[in-house]
Amino acid sequence: MIKKLVKYVKGYWKYVIATPIMVLIETLLEILIPYVMANLIDYGIYAGNMGEIRKYGFMLLGYSVLSLVFGMGAAATAPFGSTGFAKNLRRAMYYKVQDYSFQSIDKFSTASIVTRLTTDVTNVQQAFQMITRICFRAPSMIVFALIAAFRVNSKLALVYLSVVPFLFAGLIFMASVVRPIFERMFKKYDKLNRTVQENLYAVRVVKSFNRQEFEKKKFRDVSGDIFGDGSKIERTMAFMAPIMQFSMYTCIILLSWLGAKMIVQSGNNELYGLTTGQLMSMITYTTQILMSLMMMSMVFVMILTARASVARIVEILDEVSEIQEPADPVMEVKDGSIDFENVKFNYKTKVDNEILTEKDVVRHDVLSDINLHIESGMTVGIIGGTGSSKSSLVQLIPRLYDATGGCVKVGGVNVKDYDIKTLRDNVSMVLQKNVLFTGSIRENLLWGNENATEEEIRHALDVSNSAEFVDKFEKGLDTMLEHGATNVSGGQKQRLCIARALLKKPKILILDDSTSACDMTTDAKIRNALKNEAPDVTKIIIAQRISSVQDSDIIIVMDDGKVSACGNHDYLMANSNIYREVYETQNKSNLGGDFDA
Repeated sequence: MIKKLVKYVKGYWKYVIATPIMVLIETLLEILIPYVMANLIDYGIYAGNMGEIRKYGFMLLGYSVLSLVFGMGAAATAPFGSTGFAKNLRRAMYYKVQDYSFQSIDKFSTASIVTRLTTDVTNVQQAFQMITRICFRAPSMIVFALIAAFRVNSKLALVYLSVVPFLFAGLIFMASVVRPIFERMFKKYDKLNRTVQENLYAVRVVKSFNRQEFEKKKFRDVSGDIFGDGSKIERTMAFMAPIMQFSMYTCIILLSWLGAKMIVQSGNNELYGLTTGQLMSMITYTTQILMSLMMMSMVFVMILTARASVARIVEILDEVSEIQEPADPVMEVKDGSIDFENVKFNYKTKVDNEILTEKDVVRHDVLSDINLHIESGMTVGIIGGTGSSKSSLVQLIPRLYDATGGCVKVGGVNVKDYDIKTLRDNVSMVLQKNVLFTGSIRENLLWGNENATEEEIRHALDVSNSAEFVDKFEKGLDTMLEHGATNVSGGQKQRLCIARALLKKPKILILDDSTSACDMTTDAKIRNALKNEAPDVTKIIIAQRISSVQDSDIIIVMDDGKVSACGNHDYLMANSNIYREVYETQNKSNLGGDFDA
């Protein structure tokens, strides 16, 4: 996994390489300071020699200043390298998600993708920064300090080796306990993000049904689970501090006791044992070694955290979209004709909100035995009950999903043979869930065609019956839409989405229940405008109201993922019981009720 992430350091290698070099120099200087201090004590202070005191005093000052300079340099370069790495990684993930099929997005869930782009990348960034600094500093400090200690007094330095197995046993124990908790906790973060996302998205529904307490309980439960796991991790990690402190003070006591005996026996003569200055340096090396081990334990925990995050990030980067560009793509859509030939389709079903693997896939056909021919320029109506797979049918046309069986053709060519951008530029779709982005009305409309002229924008507004309300705004097209376009009505939002789709000048226009929030008069105006202004465009209208599709060239009646009947209004009235019953029900009510009425 690490090899896959290394390439995202590109552009920041100079910072990544400079950091450990400066850390190593800083470490060497810190190792020299106790050695100089020992000489200052033995040859200067103890001997009463002011010349030696000045000599070693200036050496101490020089080493300290240089150590500070290189330490500050490492502190400056490390963040550049880690944040640059995180920037590249986050961008690569985001770009990868843009190429996902709907199937891939369904696989991970929106909340999980957001967590991976934010929390997981932050964890990896912090671990990366610690690796470039502490992972070089701590081991090098231990190695250099041990070498220096053995050079001072090899017998006394054996004290260090007595505590190392004890410390490593503690680290291994901590790793075995903490790692599975981290992996479990990140999945709970996904659930927490999903809970918050759903609550904020549906806050009006929550308030209208007075379900705030229920939502609070959901949040408390998930947050409590994360708190429980986090507490277990902290409690486990808390054991390391006293273990380290115990080891360090044990070493200091042993060194002081054994060192004092050696000084007394040798008369403070280094030729026969140990000097006072050397004992002080050994105690300093003890602190350096054990503090480095403590830092390594911190890095160890951070790496365990990052390891779980790295695995989740790599899953995003390694995901292969089921919708792939063909080797030799067709770059032109001849016309708006559509053919379904023995088409079937099924979704992958998630199990317990976990990421889907092939062994967990539960498939059920939502479309089967679909055979249709739609000529270019036709107006086609599609009706059917909830769950009859009307939306699934039309989503196969622009390859938002790929058929799992049979063939879908546009302009006489299999949609899988087209360049994806070319296909989708010629198939304009207004989805069932209308989405407008924060920004001006003009900016939202230009999503359809960023080069659209003012005249083309006005024409799209006229056809979609949007001009009448846009012109009433004080700033017109420059009116800012709030998040979720909450400052316009549902019907206005739908009409703006239709205008945006028209600006693409597509060969196929799909309206997936896109006028459901409009009154019948507005609905009729839009249909008449589309018929007159876009006669060569194949128009597919999914609707619940019979009146919305009654004048279509052909009407497709969907039932349980199959085409129950197909024909014009008169044919279906005579030959389709489903169509006739719905028509009579809605006609009697005279309210234009829903299909499911």
